[in-house]
Amino acid sequence: MPTYAYRCRECTETFELLRPMSESSAPAACPEGHTDTVKLLTTVALTGAASGPPAPAGGGGCCGGGCCG
Repeated sequence: MPTYAYRCRECTETFELLRPMSESSAPAACPEGHTDTVKLLTTVALTGAASGPPAPAGGGGCCGGGCCG
């Protein structure tokens, strides 16, 4: 289930809710009980680590690797 971020316009508190995608546009009350909230746009960052040296840019194997005559 995705997490959606919201900001309360009354107390300026930001908060997150875990809810199904089917409820992504449903109104959300802030933890203080205010109902004047706005959904924030968020981004997802994907991180990872590569192992080993980078692959050569020219490809490899028989077709393009320099082994064919």
